[in-house]
Amino acid sequence: MGIEIERKFLLAGDGWRGLGTPTLMRQGYLVADAVRTVRVRIEGERAVITVKGKSTGASRGEWEYDIPVPDAAELLDGLCEQPLVEKVRHRIEHAGHVWEVDEFLGLNAGLVVAEIELGAEDEAFDKPDWIGREVTGDKRYYNSSLIRHPYSAWKDEA
Repeated sequence: MGIEIERKFLLAGDGWRGLGTPTLMRQGYLVADAVRTVRVRIEGERAVITVKGKSTGASRGEWEYDIPVPDAAELLDGLCEQPLVEKVRHRIEHAGHVWEVDEFLGLNAGLVVAEIELGAEDEAFDKPDWIGREVTGDKRYYNSSLIRHPYSAWKDEA
């Protein structure tokens, strides 16, 4: 079983802009509940299906497999919950880790979050100066939650 250990943060400035490589992503969910998610994503020229288990702290089981892009497009448009989550991801290397900064589009425009994947929940890491408040575990920021309750509907609460 693969384990994903991920922490999520809001941004504290624009110091990240112009860093890393931007990639357009479209993703949708075949299943999204408290116990499991099954996600389909087109990421640039690659498509994947990902199964994730229930979160415990910053960890959860994760399995990801490449699938043909045309199949992913059919799943996104025909079977996944709508609206889809669309975003531009910037992968930025900093102090031995890769930060993934997601700039959301559409109904989630204005939301920008950064994630870091770790090898252990207690792994030490250096935060760039553009990293702000941690939101790990705040379900509003889960991509699967943004389908049912987009940022445009709750951004005044953030």
